[in-house]
Amino acid sequence: MAVEREVEVMAGEARLGGTLAVPEGAQGLVIFAHGSGSSRHSPRNRYVAYSLRTVGLGTLLFDLLTEDEEAEDEVTEALRFDIDFLAGRLGEVTDWVFRHPELSRLRVGYFGSSTGAAAALVAAAERTEAIGAVVSRGGRPDLAGGALARVRAPTLLLVGGADDVVLELNQEALERLRSPKALEVIPGATHLFPEPGALERVAAIAGGWFVHFLGGTLELETRP
Repeated sequence: MAVEREVEVMAGEARLGGTLAVPEGAQGLVIFAHGSGSSRHSPRNRYVAYSLRTVGLGTLLFDLLTEDEEAEDEVTEALRFDIDFLAGRLGEVTDWVFRHPELSRLRVGYFGSSTGAAAALVAAAERTEAIGAVVSRGGRPDLAGGALARVRAPTLLLVGGADDVVLELNQEALERLRSPKALEVIPGATHLFPEPGALERVAAIAGGWFVHFLGGTLELETRP
């Protein structure tokens, strides 16, 4: 199992805190884009990251905002819903990965949650040759707007069956995607997947998707 280590991720002039872990022999790296008001310390994303590492994938969780931006956003809540800004920040972090000697050989995927899913899709649409797969957990892919039709990375939308409004928005977004795509509904789960076994199911399905499309050998699993 890879050991987590804290890193400083450069996104343009911004210095962002990150948590990086890459198992030996990893063939892919999953970059996490968290949702509004969250951080790299999100227990849900940390659990998913741990699960991905058990199947041989590297993970990078990072803070989308600097400390100053975080403080501003706590008051205004403006940046957390600025999808273009968040997508640009994610894109810059991706460029940092490609420049990193240890990471540049790895195929890259995005794991986005809530508004971070929209940012991941917009960033993927801008880097069609670079991003190998996208997974959205309880995301708002509808907020990616016109970028949905430009995404080329295989995209998996994971939604709780009891998350009615978000499920409907994901169904609409699925129709607008032109890449290989799938929508998986976790029966009985609500938005944050707190129900017993729900987040574990999310992690297992996401792991299958990423390993399949980022070049691993695990069989793709998308059905309960």
